[in-house]
Amino acid sequence: MASFIIEGGHRLAGDIHPQGAKNEVLQIICATLLTAEKVTVHNVPNILDVNNLIQLMRDMGVEVSKTGIDTYTFQATRIDTAYLESEEFLKKCSSLRGSVMLVGPMVARFGKAIISKPGGDKIGRRRLDTHFIGIQNLGVDFRYNEEAGTFEITADRLKGTYMLLDEASVTGTANIVMAAVLAEGKTTIYNAACEPYVQQLCRMLNRMGAKITGIASNLLTIEGVKELHGTEHTILPDMIEVGSFIGMAAMTASELTIKNVSYENLGIIPQCFRRLGIHLEQQGDDIYVPAQETYEIESFIDGSIMTIADAPWPGLTPDLLSVMLVVATQAKGSVLIHQKMFESRLFFVDKLIDMGAQIILCDPHRAVVIGHNRGFRLHGGNMTSPDIRAGIALLIAAMSADGISRIHNIEQIDRGYQDIEGRLNAIGARITRI
Repeated sequence: MASFIIEGGHRLAGDIHPQGAKNEVLQIICATLLTAEKVTVHNVPNILDVNNLIQLMRDMGVEVSKTGIDTYTFQATRIDTAYLESEEFLKKCSSLRGSVMLVGPMVARFGKAIISKPGGDKIGRRRLDTHFIGIQNLGVDFRYNEEAGTFEITADRLKGTYMLLDEASVTGTANIVMAAVLAEGKTTIYNAACEPYVQQLCRMLNRMGAKITGIASNLLTIEGVKELHGTEHTILPDMIEVGSFIGMAAMTASELTIKNVSYENLGIIPQCFRRLGIHLEQQGDDIYVPAQETYEIESFIDGSIMTIADAPWPGLTPDLLSVMLVVATQAKGSVLIHQKMFESRLFFVDKLIDMGAQIILCDPHRAVVIGHNRGFRLHGGNMTSPDIRAGIALLIAAMSADGISRIHNIEQIDRGYQDIEGRLNAIGARITRI
């Protein structure tokens, strides 16, 4: 198990480029199964979850080639169906959260999918009902093998229908859309997720020959087609990395320019950081964060305590609440962080309290942060990363702290952040991997 040793107290300076979006690329790679033709994907991040999915595609029989520093081609001409029932395949699926999005493309093109319960972060319940009920609505036969822990989905022919999703799940919407594009007739999906990553998937599928309307809304209409063809696609910059870098600049009182952020796809993220008192400027497609010795959390117009909560797009992504919580520890003022979607994502705050942060954990979903206003700094600590987003939040805390910190289980950070210590050390951080 690898660890980071972080020497805190160093300011950052210069430019940093966000990687390709993890949450988008996992969907896009799965979608390449929908055609026998070649699909080229640019701006693919070199992170653990993506690399594991790419290797799984190779094992399934997809021809995968790396044609550039961040460019891959995928051609799913022949799939090894026997491998899809093997113990090795099911074991790999169980350790990779994104593997659930193989179901839609597999059942749409090949009429069958078998998958084990996917793994991923330990952040509470992450149910799959939206995925499976939505795909069931298209006419599949669904069975859960309790003894083997596998889901078996079969269909002779998918048929379009109307459905109202019980939650606006991003991966659930993506899975259903990928199944519906090859279904017979019209599919209408109401309460669909409309995050930029889903929009990107839909636009790519349309370039492949799909007929999807309502993109960027919560009402998608899909006219099924018989087959799809190849295309090229470029992954958006990762909005979670962009937000993480804004948080790092604020916590370390650093001047930083975040390059090529696709600002129009960041939604409410810049505004939420401004509510924490952080100054940031849009410069073309870059974000400039000036060095700030202090930053003050806003109050609501009636004077009540600021609340920052996650919500389906265009609300705030839950993946950035951990970062915002850490940033608030050095602000002037107080804020209530309300994590609505995952009940275990705030349990890392005990590690921040050990570092000197003033945080009241109200319940599994809510925490009140009383900012230090840099009256005293966090001090170094010894901690373990429980999930990707808590891991980066702890790294930000350690970079701003007095003394040396050690973060264990950094494989969780590697799942979502490409060469994070190399990129941060290049702009002034002191992080060592051991």
